[in-house]
Amino acid sequence: MAIPKAELHLHIEGTLEPELAFALAARNGVTLPYADTEALREAYRFSDLQSFLDLYYGLMSVLRTAEDFTELADAYLARAAAQGVRHAEIFFDPQAHTARGVPFGTVVEGLGAALDRAEERYGISTRLIMCFLRDEPAESALATLEEARPYLDRITGVGLDSAEVGHPPAKFRAVYEEAARLGLRRVAHAGEEGPAAYVREALDVLGVERIDHGLRCLEDPELVERLVRERVPLTLCPLSNVRLRAIDVIGDHPLRTMLAAGLMATVNSDDPAYFGGYVEDNFDAVREALGLTEDDLRTLARNSFLASFLEDDEERRARYLAEVEAYEFHSL
Repeated sequence: MAIPKAELHLHIEGTLEPELAFALAARNGVTLPYADTEALREAYRFSDLQSFLDLYYGLMSVLRTAEDFTELADAYLARAAAQGVRHAEIFFDPQAHTARGVPFGTVVEGLGAALDRAEERYGISTRLIMCFLRDEPAESALATLEEARPYLDRITGVGLDSAEVGHPPAKFRAVYEEAARLGLRRVAHAGEEGPAAYVREALDVLGVERIDHGLRCLEDPELVERLVRERVPLTLCPLSNVRLRAIDVIGDHPLRTMLAAGLMATVNSDDPAYFGGYVEDNFDAVREALGLTEDDLRTLARNSFLASFLEDDEERRARYLAEVEAYEFHSL
């Protein structure tokens, strides 16, 4: 059994495996431009973030009904449970669906049907985080937050994703200020392709509580000191970083340097169907490539629960942390 962990950086649309994509396409009368699942898997070879996003958003055309979203989330939860996930804070991109004519409520209700039974079926507690697409206008994000109002009992927080360069966090100041007024938790992708300055801007302008990725924070020693001092979590995604060319090979990943610096690093899977592995696969990759110790792995697992939005259930958080401390490694 994998070490117990929370997954904090997971795009539910990025868990769409080729087999499910073809099944949903058949059910919904969608024709995919691939001969079969193997041809689609072959297409999962990207030169950069934009080429990935083009395929990613194109495949979303198979997601039409609440049942589709339920099936997508169920498939992720089953895989996550097998990889030691005990708590998942799941991103979704409503604008990518409403722009195709899929109602906001269809997405949330479909995902919610799976998340409502996640603990009973998979032993996983969940939270749902609504992301804004940063390459869309800020006005679209504000409109999306308005659409979300009837569903805020299901939504824990907001995030910011998609193409980073040229879309600084400050572009979304107004929507994050409104999200804060509504009591929503706030995270944002920063410092993946964009500079370390975007990380600082996400903290100062958007008031985020976690940084998704944050890889390039190491370029700014003063920022690193601040992240350590303020205990700001970083939700790293090692296999994603390699596939999207943020780093060349997994052995070059700065995770060990980050841990040594005292950063609250966590390991996550991002878009696992596209990037070659779910969260324990990411743990295995960095363990082998970076020579991480059992103490390192336990720290990463511990950080994941400390960084999670479980302030409304500290008893649960304490139980998960106790599971991490009690875990016995057998295969290292």
